[in-house]
Amino acid sequence: MTHSIRKATADDAGPLAALAAVTFPLACPPSASPDDIAAHLANTLSEKHFRGYLADPAVTILVIDADGGLRGYSLLVNRPAEDPDVASALTVLPSVELSKCYVHPEHHGLGAAAELMHASLEAAAGTGAAGVWLGVNSQNARAIRFYEKSGFRKVGSKSFRLGTTVEHDFVLERAVP
Repeated sequence: MTHSIRKATADDAGPLAALAAVTFPLACPPSASPDDIAAHLANTLSEKHFRGYLADPAVTILVIDADGGLRGYSLLVNRPAEDPDVASALTVLPSVELSKCYVHPEHHGLGAAAELMHASLEAAAGTGAAGVWLGVNSQNARAIRFYEKSGFRKVGSKSFRLGTTVEHDFVLERAVP
């Protein structure tokens, strides 16, 4: 498999939504209901929403393009944290949010996520930010291990609404390279 990491374009909105439908449920806790996951996909990760993200100058989306298909993506948001729990926890400012970082399950364990993370950190550094932060479900041990291996450390916690339920996320941050 050959792949490259590139900045997403407007033509990627539909493929990004399709990829999100595969990858987002994998990040949810086992107790998450299919209805809550579907509601989140419809309300946050639809093609329409990706078109909006791609048009937002504060948002950068990077994709793993493998043999003509998208196999991973990250979404960076370059604006101050609005959640007071996050804002009070961050210590490396100014900071960019790594809002999403997902790789198709067929590419887990192949180094693609590490490459995407490296490119995402470089993109964050390119904005002039000193740090990067993210929220990760407190029950997602695999993702937490990956983020810690990528240099992130836990600095706080926040709530995350998933459909009708409230989930609990750890807030992790790291300095940009």
